[in-house]
Amino acid sequence: MAKIDAKTPFHIAYNPALEKVIKSNLKYRKRYYPALMAKATYYFPMFEKYLDQYDIPLEMKYLAIVESALNPTAKSRVGATGLWQFMYSTGVQYKLKVSSYVDERQDPLKATIAACQYLSDLFTIFGDWDLALAAYNSGPGNVSKAIKRSGGYRNYWNIRPFLPRETAGYVPAFYATMYLFEYQKEHQLVADQHQIRHFETDTIRIQNTVSFDQISETTGMSLELIQFLNPSYKLEIIPFIEGKNYAITLPRKNTLSFLDKEEEVYALAKRDAAKREKPLPKYFELDKRIRYKVRDGDFLGKIANRFGVRVSDIKRWNRLKNNRLQIGQRLSIYPKKIAVPKA
Repeated sequence: MAKIDAKTPFHIAYNPALEKVIKSNLKYRKRYYPALMAKATYYFPMFEKYLDQYDIPLEMKYLAIVESALNPTAKSRVGATGLWQFMYSTGVQYKLKVSSYVDERQDPLKATIAACQYLSDLFTIFGDWDLALAAYNSGPGNVSKAIKRSGGYRNYWNIRPFLPRETAGYVPAFYATMYLFEYQKEHQLVADQHQIRHFETDTIRIQNTVSFDQISETTGMSLELIQFLNPSYKLEIIPFIEGKNYAITLPRKNTLSFLDKEEEVYALAKRDAAKREKPLPKYFELDKRIRYKVRDGDFLGKIANRFGVRVSDIKRWNRLKNNRLQIGQRLSIYPKKIAVPKA
């Protein structure tokens, strides 16, 4: 702890509460760290670039682990969303837009810039990075009240008893995460194989509304990788809207392949659109949904064909992690075919 404290502007020192958090993580969460560290390989260089631009300690990258476990589509029970867990109002304050198609709180790049701006503002208020961390979690008002109730102390550990319970555990969780990443080898924490690095990607502005499925189907690129690289598109559809300049992020090695087949992608999108009874925004309205009861002999491909949709659509609508179904299971379906069998 002393070694970490010497090279950061945070006030890190050993105490029993912090040791308890570290030991708890090693005992109960150690199995999650390899996957988390693989994600960090992709996200941390992006975080560090903007943290440096805003003169924020680079160690602040660990905050996104505490907030979301590096899941850009994470949503809390109160509606905080994205890697940096912005509430809707705070997101709007920092120019993160939300529409029926796009949630910029889930855009890793835009949300990281917004988080840097917010953290800079909090540091301006409190002049201390530990207090800025606490304020990021509970709001500056709660930190100001805790300072007053403590008798004017401005050290996190002195005001901790006066903070909301969740925030009282928040900064120690941040310190514990920093410690375990800094000393991962000593604790036998080995990262999984990473999918891709951020510098191995590129963006292409789209010229027509297209879905991830259509891009994957035409180019042969992995749907899962497209999803990973483009988490801000809520419906896995990239809309074409004049003046918005929506783009898709792809592995750099695949960008030429996409450009070669770009017209084929748009042609498939137009053919799929022609089959729909309603345009896309209407198609996704809740009152167009049906509930389908899984029957004996059903499987996802069969159901998808029956309603004119894709397997990946059904999995996304129902948050299915695999293709297994159970007889009697209810599925939400947004059918493209007009004739729909009764459930």
